[in-house]
Amino acid sequence: MHMPSKIEKKQAAAKLRKPPRDFSYTQNRELSWLRFDNRVLDEAFDETVPLFERLKFVSIFESNLDEFLMVRVGGLSDLAELKKQPVDNKSNMTASEQVDAVMAEMPGLLTRWESIFKSIEGKLDTLGVHRARIDSLTPEERTFVTRYFQAYVSPVISPLVIDPRHPFPNLRNGALYLACGLDGVTDEESLLGLIEIPTSMNRVVEIPSPTGTYSYILLEDVILACLDSCFGSYKPLDRALIRVTRNADIDPDGEGVEEEEDYRQHMKRILKKRLRLQPVVLAVSGSLEKATLKTIRKALELSHRSVFTCDIPLDLGYVFGIEGKIPEHLRNELLFTPFKPQPNPTIDMTRSIREQVLQHDKLLFYPYEAMNPFLDLVHEAAYDPECISLRITLYRVAKQSRLCESLIDAAENGKEVTVLMELRARFDEQNNIEWAERLEEAGCTVIYGSEGFKCHSKICQLTYREGMALTRLTLLGTGNFNEKTAKLYSDFMLMTAHPGIGEDANLFFRNLSLGNLRGDYRFLGVAPVGLKPLIMRGLDREIQRALAGEPARVFFKLNSLTDREVIDKIAEASCAGVRVDMIIRGISCLKPGVPGKTENVHVRSIVGRFLEHARVYAFGVDSDMIYLSSADMMTRNTEHRVEIAFPVLDPTCRALVHEYMSMQLRDNVKARSLTSDGTWVPVERAEGEKPFNSQEALLERAYHNAEAAPEPVIEAKPAPEPEPQPVAPKVQEVQATVIEPEPAPAPQPEPQVTKPAPETSARRKKPAGKTKAIERHRPGRVRMGLGLIGLGLKTLITGKTK
Repeated sequence: MHMPSKIEKKQAAAKLRKPPRDFSYTQNRELSWLRFDNRVLDEAFDETVPLFERLKFVSIFESNLDEFLMVRVGGLSDLAELKKQPVDNKSNMTASEQVDAVMAEMPGLLTRWESIFKSIEGKLDTLGVHRARIDSLTPEERTFVTRYFQAYVSPVISPLVIDPRHPFPNLRNGALYLACGLDGVTDEESLLGLIEIPTSMNRVVEIPSPTGTYSYILLEDVILACLDSCFGSYKPLDRALIRVTRNADIDPDGEGVEEEEDYRQHMKRILKKRLRLQPVVLAVSGSLEKATLKTIRKALELSHRSVFTCDIPLDLGYVFGIEGKIPEHLRNELLFTPFKPQPNPTIDMTRSIREQVLQHDKLLFYPYEAMNPFLDLVHEAAYDPECISLRITLYRVAKQSRLCESLIDAAENGKEVTVLMELRARFDEQNNIEWAERLEEAGCTVIYGSEGFKCHSKICQLTYREGMALTRLTLLGTGNFNEKTAKLYSDFMLMTAHPGIGEDANLFFRNLSLGNLRGDYRFLGVAPVGLKPLIMRGLDREIQRALAGEPARVFFKLNSLTDREVIDKIAEASCAGVRVDMIIRGISCLKPGVPGKTENVHVRSIVGRFLEHARVYAFGVDSDMIYLSSADMMTRNTEHRVEIAFPVLDPTCRALVHEYMSMQLRDNVKARSLTSDGTWVPVERAEGEKPFNSQEALLERAYHNAEAAPEPVIEAKPAPEPEPQPVAPKVQEVQATVIEPEPAPAPQPEPQVTKPAPETSARRKKPAGKTKAIERHRPGRVRMGLGLIGLGLKTLITGKTK
């Protein structure tokens, strides 16, 4: 009889403890992402999209791919060097196997990208938007280019010859370089010449052209046209543009903050280090001899498969810069019809925003509705004598930020302003560092996220003292407090005076200042501790309903789904009979429609004019539980970031979310369905079904609502009567439900004092000659997640912090 060994016993015990993963209904994250970016490129092939907008999608595809290579492939390449590589829990692939799979997909994607760029650019050329190439310059154009080079470019560039006395330089991440083999004037072997394309000059150079047309040449092509004069007695043998993409997956916390080092200085050091990390791929546009290319590849320590060649410009970011140069008579044909975010029909911009939020919750839906009510409210608070504090988390901020200027105004007017600025927001670190410095200089208390946990939540709280009473307005969003992206990204913002949510928000900011990430909250689901359990309880509730024979449904709108525990719970819900509808713009590691596993799961994606960015979790066939959130269902969000999910309790706001999501589920133009093999296919239309583009329908709805909103009534009386509220949409009578972690007594509402509306609108300018409330600024206080937020003893509300 065979006696099992100790190893066999351990293996058997492990199988009993943890069943093997089921990979039949999951797919690899990286391959799913590549399919998403290919879907973005589909928009460039869509002839119903205006021609120049299609060119912008080509540029977006490349930009997305650059970031993917820097972050995901860069990180996986590091892991692939380990002797014992981690295994992906959705595909059972090692890091090196994932890199191999990604590299195998790249040539086909890049060929498709290059072909559609050439096609679109050829069509633009026939319409009068012309990019000059050096091989087709007219004599007049060549004369202009030569003179421009001699007058403006030649004094700036620094040609470099690589030889034993001049070693190969560090090529900066993402920078453009002109490379060429050089024929020596002596018996020396062929040398390598390099010229960095200067970023201090405009990359797009306008060329004189007939009226009604626009011609331009790229700066690198200007240099290429005059290359023979750049290296003195050395003669260029070949020439091409090259661009290195380096690993950018660097952990700021893993590098360690030096003793006595300011955290901002630490982040600046990290950003410099990112420029010199290991290369991931080399892109080449043009033709280089094998020997020349080999020299570059060896210097960068890259394999053959990591070199990609094409015959179009590298870094298509310049495309957005020429949009404003398109001749006026072509703009209607080449561009989307201009759209301006519309006023929210439930908000009267001639009255105090604060008073209106105290009366009813308000829901903003970007970019269809303007961000102005939020911006005006913060500006209004900066000058409101009853406002005593403003607290906010900032992740990505506009470079020209009206919001931050209002926070500065508030601090200078004596308000307690606390800003948690997340300096680790990837590729926005430098902008956030600069704003953190400005805010601190103005007297704001600037704190940073906890070590190992980025603060990705979007929350702002304004606190007012009315006599002896305190009132709080809490503003929660699914996207950043960013004026620029609010015109491009589809996001929600809830503005509420709900006492319970206000209590939770107050406790949240206290916990942030103490570095406590394990707070207990009654209304909010806060990661890294409380968000995933909220999702699991919602799914469990629907599972129990389905098992009891009751109708059960779950709806998710996400950017990405990768969390294995959530995926498995969704599969469990599907097997129990719960219908699961999801709109997932990007990655979906869950494959729907797998028999016996996910056949009740339906996944759609919408890619169009605006970036779908809102996160919505809804439970119940009548959506009696609706949460909005900053978090995707990715392990990094649910377990390794500070995120917030917040309930929509107001019936009108809840009905609006339900209406918006129902419209998106009807989309049969920009929507794609995810198949059981993990690929996206167009949504099939029923016979006689009309095309329905949800984004265009929401645009039309925003215009219609703005036009139908009642005109504001302005009374010239000292104490006007309250004006009637705008008519709200018909609301389904559904009792809102909140998922609570444990039974708790209902919070006692704070007494509220309703006062006549203050001088409206927060758009007002500062009174002439108004002096700062504090002549001498308080010194800015910077904390690494430590230090109490100074509200004064009377404003602190006790609550659990453990």
